[in-house]
Amino acid sequence: MITTFITIRFLDVLDILLVAFLLYQFYNLIKGTVAINIFIGIFSLYLLWLIVRALDMELLGTILGQVIGVGVIAIIIVFQQEIRRFLLIIGSRYITNYEFSFSNFFSLKTRQKPRIRTTEIVKACTDMSAFKTGALIVISRRDSLVNYEKTGVTINADTSNRLLQSIFFKNNPLHDGAVIIRKDKIMAASCALPTSERVDIPPRFGMRHRAAIGLTERTDALVIAVSEETGAISFAKNGEIETNIGPNRLREILKEHFEKE
Repeated sequence: MITTFITIRFLDVLDILLVAFLLYQFYNLIKGTVAINIFIGIFSLYLLWLIVRALDMELLGTILGQVIGVGVIAIIIVFQQEIRRFLLIIGSRYITNYEFSFSNFFSLKTRQKPRIRTTEIVKACTDMSAFKTGALIVISRRDSLVNYEKTGVTINADTSNRLLQSIFFKNNPLHDGAVIIRKDKIMAASCALPTSERVDIPPRFGMRHRAAIGLTERTDALVIAVSEETGAISFAKNGEIETNIGPNRLREILKEHFEKE
């Protein structure tokens, strides 16, 4: 009798690594949210169904089988925000860093970064931080954020240090909300942003920081928040936030994504 050994191909290893990568990315999206409890519940139900099938319990197995049969649709409905974030991260981080077009295909030129007045933004944030003036500045990238602009007051003016500080001055009626910058223009002020539903956000974060995280969970925008209580500057991207950054760090971050001006 000839015994056969299990053969592992390169494609099998690649398949396992890809699945592990997708599961790891999905876990990063749902950790710290109520969605992870739902996921554990669905996974437990699936394990119960496998046990019931192995024990030939026909009635319970049929009922669970019907539930599992519509499980894909239920997952899409329940995890629609997480799926949206996952596709957004894949699209913005791994695909749309390059523009696919015939002109780019035959051209040897590299894509240039968009230009914004980083010096004006950094100067405004530094001054507002010193005077503990609360601020929420959204910088649009590929997502135009038009729907969020409609919730505020149209400005459509060149980005400048004085204008940003004037908008967020506490006696200005436009200070309560976010400023949206697109194509180096302050498009709108006093805009309403969605807040994050994550439960692992530290209690010290106020509504500005939750709004900064919430918008970056749904779009590819970059958000700068200045705390009114401490004057600390924070930066949010892809649902993550970096706190207590100084002007040099803020300038470095903006330079990574935009041309310095």
